[in-house]
Amino acid sequence: MATITTSTEISDWIVGRIVFYGKVDEGSFNLDTPLTDVGLDSIYALSLCADIEDTYGLEVEPDIYEEFPTIRLLADGLAARLHAS
Repeated sequence: MATITTSTEISDWIVGRIVFYGKVDEGSFNLDTPLTDVGLDSIYALSLCADIEDTYGLEVEPDIYEEFPTIRLLADGLAARLHAS
């Protein structure tokens, strides 16, 4: 499990995962771009959920993206969950 807990570190990690999935180039989006606009379709959404669980030990469901639709909001939400646990 990772010790990364700040929103900034988590958002950097999410950006890295999106680029790793090969959906978009890093410079073509920002932290406020909707995740659906960076190619996060259902398959990659499930992959990102699994990566979150593996990296941070947080169990998340794919509907988390409805609550946190951008990288910034998702990172903030994950950081809050990490600090609450």
